[in-house]
Amino acid sequence: MAAVARVFRGCRFLMSPAGPAAAGAKKPVAAAAGVQAAKVEAPKPKVNSGITKPVPVSDALRRFAGADHVSRAGAVKLVWAHIKAKGLQNPAKKTEINCDEKLKTIFGERDKIGMLEISKLLNPHFIKN
Repeated sequence: MAAVARVFRGCRFLMSPAGPAAAGAKKPVAAAAGVQAAKVEAPKPKVNSGITKPVPVSDALRRFAGADHVSRAGAVKLVWAHIKAKGLQNPAKKTEINCDEKLKTIFGERDKIGMLEISKLLNPHFIKN
């Protein structure tokens, strides 16, 4: 013990016992007084709103997506999945996408589009209520 005291130079915190578990654990004050812990409520299910809310779409986008109602974020994901599966991104200029026949039906018969234009070109396909 003297060697430990020399190393820690009498620091009370470092020389104190290991804690309540070592000295015989005591119950917390709230549990000893009979107070119950606060109940945790189950999280509420997420409500789709904004860009994650499925909305009715035009015939062209319905044929592309295969569903009557598609969210805006879901439509962009479907378009990017199609682009990556077919390898339609221009290797020389990564921001440019070469449209195939399926994409031309959605993007107004354009041969090439910019990757930042996808959301803008999909916008007219979402029917407003």
